Formats: sequence, structure tokens, C-alpha cells
Amino acid sequence: MHSSYPQGAEVCFSDLGCFNDQPPWGGTVERPAIRLPWDPEKIGTRYFLFTKSNKFYQEIKPDEAVLKISNYSGYRRTVFIIHGYLAEGEEEWTHEMCKTILKRDGVNCIAVEWRTGVRTEYAQAANNARVVGAQVAHMTNLIMKLYKQKADKFHIIGHSMGAHAAGHTGSVVPGLARITGLDPVEPYFQECNATVRLDISDATFVDVIHSDGLPFHSKFGLGMSEAIGHIDFYPNGGEIMPGCSKNTKGDLDAIWKGTMKFDACNHIRSYQYYSDSISTPSGFTAYPCGNEASFVAGLCFPCADSICPLMGDRADFTVTDGISKTKFFLNTGSSKPFGRYSYHMKLTLDGPSWPNPGFMHVALSNGKTSTENYQIHVGVMKPGSVYETFIDVETDVGDVTEVKFHWNNHIINVMFPKYGASKIELLRGADKKMYNFCGTETVRENKIQTVLACPGPIRAPIAEA
Repeated sequence: MHSSYPQGAEVCFSDLGCFNDQPPWGGTVERPAIRLPWDPEKIGTRYFLFTKSNKFYQEIKPDEAVLKISNYSGYRRTVFIIHGYLAEGEEEWTHEMCKTILKRDGVNCIAVEWRTGVRTEYAQAANNARVVGAQVAHMTNLIMKLYKQKADKFHIIGHSMGAHAAGHTGSVVPGLARITGLDPVEPYFQECNATVRLDISDATFVDVIHSDGLPFHSKFGLGMSEAIGHIDFYPNGGEIMPGCSKNTKGDLDAIWKGTMKFDACNHIRSYQYYSDSISTPSGFTAYPCGNEASFVAGLCFPCADSICPLMGDRADFTVTDGISKTKFFLNTGSSKPFGRYSYHMKLTLDGPSWPNPGFMHVALSNGKTSTENYQIHVGVMKPGSVYETFIDVETDVGDVTEVKFHWNNHIINVMFPKYGASKIELLRGADKKMYNFCGTETVRENKIQTVLACPGPIRAPIAEA
């Protein structure tokens, strides 16, 4: 055993219950180190209440007198946000998320902070998380008693190790409305007994976002790849996120203490996506698919029966069949705003009788707002050919009324060839809506062709009687 602690020990804390170090908590293949959690005083958990009535926040405690003079409202839903791994410069992300939530919803948002308890050797932090979960449960029970609320008014969002702390809260407080696991951490939790980690028995609805799912022991991904919720989302495949890179080395204790340089970009993307989804929910439409390869190949596009869940804030239990065995995939951007809107495009090219090498680009527009330009083809441009591709655009333009096409090849050509789109079929992934556009011109290199909707069928006039 990797420990100088006597196995079989137990500690008990007032209002929180007792904690032992026996299996499944320690001394197992998945959790070899044996550690008892620290005393709550040493963990140093704090609660910051954000409401629409607060200019900033109020620090609250599990104390009736403190709660009574706070701006907590018993008429509103409550969201707890529990951090886990803290990346440098990201220590206050829970506060920022509360502020973002309050721009949309008049809730009680409570940021739970346990920096001292988490920034220690990994196995110790993993066991300290149990106490944090029990503390949030104690606070929840106190609030429910004081304000005569029920558990179905509470949503807990947990990132990294905080996701498993949220699971522990749910195992103590039955009937929580929802727990959202944001890249639940892998070591000491993946393939463990459900008692140890977040699982579907912890709340009425458990939704999970996986963003750093490469195995830690070989590729240093911090997050779980295992599906553990009612619904599990795998943005960009759930392993390497756009704009992030892989880590090539990693010592778990040094990473957790913050003493080793480690790029947590993939791990923290999960809460960045969730924050973005609060203001742009439709940018996170997810597609049910058997695996990532099928999703990338377009085999799961568009949404079957026009029912695709939204990842993040608006995730909805009703789209699953209780416990969904299906994984849900989607693409995101590489930087804010992360939301994307997916289309399949089929473009028929018009132009001179000879082929030319080149690049083709399109932008979608509703007449007022346009997306950025997206490259849809590199290589030989052959008039009469049909080019098919999937594009994920950064702007929700609603109903597309025109497509802007241009091409280039940076080759001086004295013939000044002209190319254009004679026909474009555009299929929107979220709802299967089909748009048809007809081109009537060709354009020179780097000139814009505006391709408008095809004219509708011409109806014969009704003969007078």
C-alpha cells in the first residue's frame, strides 16, 4: 500500500457524518493510496452568494442567522458551482459563471470555493472532495429547512473533482433536480464503484460534458472518457479541443499542487463551453452518434426527427429515453464564441470548359448578418462538378437568404476565367431545414457572387369563369 496511514481508520465531523478509508475509498486498484479526508477547517470551504439583489456577492455560511440576513430568496431556484482543478489565472471562474447565469436567470447562485483543500497531493484532494460534497449537502438541507424549499429546486454544477463532490452531495440529498458534471476528473474515479464518483442516482437529471478524455496514465488527459450521466456530451470527440494541445508529460501530484507547468486548456474548456451556452444555447446542438468516427463522417447528420439535445445550460432530460446509451457529439470553435451552427452544403460549379486549380469559399447571410468566409474546397475546380462539405459557422443567421461565393488561386491567368455557383443546396443540421439557391452569374478571382434563393414555381393564372 502507498501509505503510512493505518487502513481501517475513520473520521467523523459534526453535521457532515463519518468518512473511512476502506474500499471503495482507498486500497483498490483504481484508488491505491489510502487517505482520510482533512478536517473541514483545514479544507477551508467558503460560499459566495450571487443574486440580482447583490451588487457584488455576499459570503454566507451554513448558519441560520447568516442566511436570514442574506439576499437568498426562497422563491427562486438555486445553483451551486463547485470547482475542482484550478488552472493559473482561472481561480475565479465560478464567480464569473454565477454572474453570467444571473444575466439570464434570477436564481440564487452560490460559488463554492475550497482552494486549500484541492491544491494538495492528488489522493488527498480526491478524499477532501467527499467532505466538500457533504458540506454542500449540509448547506442545502439547512436552506431547504429555513426556506421550506424542496430538493427539486437545486442544480449543482461541478467541474473536474468538483463534479464528484457534487455527486456526493446528491447521494446525501435525494431528489436534486440536476447535477452537471463538467469534465469529471479521471484518476481515482474512472471505472470505480458508483458510490465513489458522480452517477445517475445522484440527481433526477445528470448531464456530463467530456473535454479532456485521453487516458491520464499514457496521454495525460485529466477527464473521464466513461459515460456516467443520463446524457453524455463529447464536443470535438471529447479528447483534444480546438485551440488546445496535448500534454506530453504529467506528474499527478505536481499538477494538482500547481508546482508543475501543465496546460489545462482541454480540461477547462468544459466550463468555458457551459458558460457560452448560457447566452447562445442553440450554438451547442449535439448529435446522437455511435462513435466519433461516424460523427466526423457525417453519418449522424442531420438531427433524427429534429430532436437533438443542447449541450450545456439548456440540456434537456426529455430528449433521452431515461438513461441514454447513445453518446452526443458536436463541434465547437477554437476560441470565444465557442458555439457553432452546422450545415451540409452541396454546390454545383459553373465556369469555363477547362478545369483550374483553386480555392472556393462561402459565407451564409440573412441579408443583414453574414458569417465569416469558410473554405469549402481546395484543388481542381471543374465546372459541372458537385462539391459536398459540412460547415460549422460561428454566427446564427437564422433563415439563410443568400450565399456569398468567391474563389481564388493566386495564379496569373491571361484568360481571366470566371467561376460561380450555379446551384447550392444547404441543409441545416438542427432541424433538417433545406434551402435551395440558384446562381445566374460567374465571377472573376476574389470577386463576390451573391447566390439568391431559387425562384419558386410559376403558377398559371386561374382562368376566369
